[in-house]
Amino acid sequence: MKIEIDTVKGFQDYLPPESLKRNAVRNCIEDWYKRYGFIPIETPFIEFDESMRSEAMEEDEAVSDRFRLKDRGGRNLGLRYEFTFQLARIFKQNPHIKLPFRRYQIGEVFRDEPIGPGRFRQFTQCDADIVGDSSADGEAECLALIHDILKELKINAGIHINNRKLLTAIIESVQIAEKEKVMKELDKMDKIGEDHVKSNIRKYADTNQILTLYKLLEKPLEFFIDNAFDGAKEIDAVRQKARKYGAEVIFSPMLVRGLGYYTGNVFEVKHEGKNTIAAGGRYDKVVGKYTNNEIPAFGISFGLERITELAKIETPAIPKVMILSLDQDNETIKLARKLRKAAVSCITTSDKVGKALEYANASNIPNVIFLGKDEVEKKKFKLKDMKSGEEKLLTEKQLLTALE
Repeated sequence: MKIEIDTVKGFQDYLPPESLKRNAVRNCIEDWYKRYGFIPIETPFIEFDESMRSEAMEEDEAVSDRFRLKDRGGRNLGLRYEFTFQLARIFKQNPHIKLPFRRYQIGEVFRDEPIGPGRFRQFTQCDADIVGDSSADGEAECLALIHDILKELKINAGIHINNRKLLTAIIESVQIAEKEKVMKELDKMDKIGEDHVKSNIRKYADTNQILTLYKLLEKPLEFFIDNAFDGAKEIDAVRQKARKYGAEVIFSPMLVRGLGYYTGNVFEVKHEGKNTIAAGGRYDKVVGKYTNNEIPAFGISFGLERITELAKIETPAIPKVMILSLDQDNETIKLARKLRKAAVSCITTSDKVGKALEYANASNIPNVIFLGKDEVEKKKFKLKDMKSGEEKLLTEKQLLTALE
């Protein structure tokens, strides 16, 4: 039987230098999550299929695209398609978790969906959620967190915000009965354009209603605040607080997101006004569904693949230095231990000089230390910068400082 040696469609390998950049971006995101007081948790890849299906989320495309499987006992299982639905199980099994609960999780999720540019069946999701806080403070901190991450990664993107209650109130104000169906059409704006969306809405509204609806959707947030539209003040409260953190948000009244999922403010982070690279919102009816309680929750989510593609971040060299032993193996090992203790990534070799330098160049190792008899006697180390070719004779202290 011929074996096909290839990756499965929708899945991919990450090798250097891309793997190093992914790791650097992931570390940046995780560092900022911790700075904002979020605590890491881990959950299984596999859950009971029944726990993934619910009336509240059945319309969500991600749910219908989940991978399904069975174990040897014939149980219906599935691969997690996101992290948020697992919080409902966690709070059912751990009722004594102190609220508010700030958690973050970074890991792989799976969706059996059509693949395309930037769309994979396995991807890494970076989530941060605040459970048990219904205030604008937590929401504003989440948006400020996004702002700080994007700033460090040098990604120019706008944070767009809307509110599910506000959009509902806008549609009701023009007396359109099929609110959710109209929302679904508005959600297609980026994919099919305004003309096609208007054409589709004609199934649920007449020409005057559509004209009035679009005129309303062009109004600034202040209009909806002044006219007491439900949800408008919730957006404004978050916008004002986020601004104090230096994060500006953009009111986008056509923004929809998960109809059977989100209950209040929703947001998307758009690069150059087009591609969504992060998203989230308030989902007060998900976490407590197994405990018959409504537990307020707000969350954000980055897709590591899209963020990594756009990030302008210095990728750390691994290893940072190669120690070339010139018949000084014992001293080489001593130096390697000292460097690693100082958190300097290094490898050792006793190859011939030409072969060792060729390997360092091919592997993008930026520094080489030559360690021979003369260096040991003088207690100095020759450090070569592989990019510039510059060589320096340094003491051990100077060497450690140069490689920090």
